[in-house]
Amino acid sequence: MVQPLKSQGDSSPTGTPVPRRAWLTLALATVGFAVNFWAWALLSPLGPRFKDSLDLSSFQQSLLVAVPVVVGSLGRIPVGALTDRFGGRVMFPIVSAATIVPVLYLGLAGHDSLAALLAGGFFLGIGGTAFAVGVPLVNAWFPPERRGLAIGLFGAGMGGTAISALTTVKLVDAHRMSTPFLITAAVLAVYAVTAALLLRDAPGRTVPTESPARRLAAVLRLPITWQASALYAVAFGGYVAFSVYLPTYLKTGYDLSQADAANRMAGFVLLAVAMRPVGGWLSDRTGPVRVLAGALAVVVAGAVMQSFTLPLAPVGTVAFLSMAAALGAGSGATFALVARRTPADQVGSVTGVVGAAGGLGGFLPPLVMGSLYGEYGTYAAGLVLLAIVAAAALTFTLTGVRTAPDGGDREPRTGGRGGHRPARSAA
Repeated sequence: MVQPLKSQGDSSPTGTPVPRRAWLTLALATVGFAVNFWAWALLSPLGPRFKDSLDLSSFQQSLLVAVPVVVGSLGRIPVGALTDRFGGRVMFPIVSAATIVPVLYLGLAGHDSLAALLAGGFFLGIGGTAFAVGVPLVNAWFPPERRGLAIGLFGAGMGGTAISALTTVKLVDAHRMSTPFLITAAVLAVYAVTAALLLRDAPGRTVPTESPARRLAAVLRLPITWQASALYAVAFGGYVAFSVYLPTYLKTGYDLSQADAANRMAGFVLLAVAMRPVGGWLSDRTGPVRVLAGALAVVVAGAVMQSFTLPLAPVGTVAFLSMAAALGAGSGATFALVARRTPADQVGSVTGVVGAAGGLGGFLPPLVMGSLYGEYGTYAAGLVLLAIVAAAALTFTLTGVRTAPDGGDREPRTGGRGGHRPARSAA
């Protein structure tokens, strides 16, 4: 791990110096994450427009939005493994440059038919894999007692989806269909060049020598992989689900205008994004299990409260914003847990699997909410189901995760020439 000189940067709470290069890497990685997520989310705001212009069914519209999400989520598994092997310095510019191709295709030629949109959306999923590049890159630069905050700050890059939600439709209305895609492609190109010039992998980075298949098999044997996947599917999956479905919920359940519903959704997203680094920071100080337990308890309470479809002002707003804050903090705490309990040379691979679980966790709830509303004419059943799932995750956090074979929620060990080793997971 990193062994910088004291003159290179500031110090962590336990006196371990953090080099200035680490903070630069964190900033560059966060920007890259946001830019790639901006590109990844370009189709979602335009879904209603494509539905009207191409006469799509509701299922076809859902499929159009879902394809980049599914591909981006599953693609994190191989991209995380490749990051372990080649490093974030190589992978971030590659992922960013590769995402330019489908962005330009969709903006210039691929928006005139459903088949073309699905093909472009499939490759647009590449942008969603950036998360699996940034976590191991940032993780390697920071000592264990600072990784929760660092990974939480990096995770705030998920706010790139808010950039897309707030700008894509406005740019199309003001100019033409290609405008948001051309702007995003240009930003991706600038970032890819900047990352290639300035990004550096941490000194002493452990490079795995086994084949990707054997490394994936080893990762799947780690308890932390499955524990964090389950928790992230609820925390980040809940965030993704609400960020996608909340406008529909508010428009249908409270008869809000599309613009008002979109603005409220943006508030939900921004609060969740802001709370992600807070969750990581709190995890560094009190332990990720405590933060996760508190966050999941808030989600249970908020979902139960909102299942009664109380007035939006103020009770409904309080319920939704409380859940936004809790889901953001819980997402940050989950990766603080990953940073503590994953061997250094497997962080990318574990991140890939856990990130995939989080993305896929956000795919199913909107479909369930829509189906239950169609069956019962109310969203109450869907929110009760969310409360049950969050309560199950809370119980698991307080039992299975706390009694993990690595010793639970203890502080990471230190040793060896002032360096740090993460608490090892049982394998």
